[in-house]
Amino acid sequence: MKSVTIIGLGYVGLPLACLCAEKGHKVHGFDVDKGKVDSVNRNTSPIEDEYLANKLKYLNNKIHATTEPNECIPNSDVVIVCVPTPVDRNNSPDLTAVMNAASTVSKFIKHGTLLVIESTIYPGTIEEVVLPILQKQKIDARRNDVLVAHCPERIDPGNRKWTIDILPRVVGGVTKESSKAAAEFYRSILSAEVLELSSVKAAEATKIMENTFRDVNIAFVNEMAQSFDKAGIDILEVIKGASTKPFAFMPHYPGAGVGGHCIAQDPYYMIERGRQLGFNHEFLMLARKINNNMPHYTVELLENELKKIKKSVKGAKVGVLGLAYKGNVDDIRESPAFEVINILNTKGADVFIFDPHVKAGSNVKDLDELLNKSDYLVLVTDHREFKSVDLEKLKKHKILVVIDGRNCLDKEKIKSMGIAYHGIGRF
Repeated sequence: MKSVTIIGLGYVGLPLACLCAEKGHKVHGFDVDKGKVDSVNRNTSPIEDEYLANKLKYLNNKIHATTEPNECIPNSDVVIVCVPTPVDRNNSPDLTAVMNAASTVSKFIKHGTLLVIESTIYPGTIEEVVLPILQKQKIDARRNDVLVAHCPERIDPGNRKWTIDILPRVVGGVTKESSKAAAEFYRSILSAEVLELSSVKAAEATKIMENTFRDVNIAFVNEMAQSFDKAGIDILEVIKGASTKPFAFMPHYPGAGVGGHCIAQDPYYMIERGRQLGFNHEFLMLARKINNNMPHYTVELLENELKKIKKSVKGAKVGVLGLAYKGNVDDIRESPAFEVINILNTKGADVFIFDPHVKAGSNVKDLDELLNKSDYLVLVTDHREFKSVDLEKLKKHKILVVIDGRNCLDKEKIKSMGIAYHGIGRF
């Protein structure tokens, strides 16, 4: 049994803390957010997640959360940093949380401790940012005073098939010893392969590669959806057809925009790193441009349908379904819903918002109130509550247009009721 401190009790750190505790390690959770700390100490999840809620109840105080680093870091064998790495309003990487965490750790960590950064960072961050912070406290990671490694987080909120304990992981250390120590620790908690890479930079690059792959493929299918729309081709039918090929094709799906803490931001980390190295990532920037435009395209679809009935978006009563960036979670980070809402407001629409998982951001109490107040709908999030709604309600509330930003509704039934329907590459 090891003593483990998880720094950051969010979407990445809290599941990891639960897993470590479940595997018998003594676990502390450190976070600057007292609300999160108090929630964890009450065995309740600060995140809307049934899996986490059940785990915390089952563990029953086996995770001790605190806002005081001196209570946990000095006595830990393993310290894992799971803090956010967002981009700023100019889409430049913001490493403030990682730097603050490294600074805090450096003041309390004992020699011989394994320090793992799980936060997504661009290649070179640990060697160029984290190690100098440690060195200010006379800690030389290259001499293994502290064993520093990177294990990029892999977690998909709301995914019950691929839970944290069965996802393969990669590690890379500043030294061979730190890489080996990290691999041994993760093998103690995972029921999956742990691959040791040759360098910490290779490990840092892995997560960037994974999420950039997703971003560029989503951009590709978003562009194809717009083209197919003009050609009168249903993109979902084409994707279904292409998916019959047993090799060299992986289905991705179009939508109203890309959100979440990873796919919508990680490409910017590589774009910036490339710039620092004198390389211009034209392909990645184009993918970001295409995906960032999807909220605008989604509103354009509504405007086009309104023109057909000689209506304008100005003054239109529009119901927006969903605020979360993906279905069945309460995570609103980088959600395209906010841009859709902003565009509609800018154009003078009267916007009603409902998300059953994000009540604080809704301006109506439930779906029925939204339908009652709206003439047109824009679905942004494919929550199960929206996918399973009785579509007869749309007819009952005299909805005239449905823009299906996730292509998840029954278009034929909607159209059969005399309601105009348009999805992303689907009509």
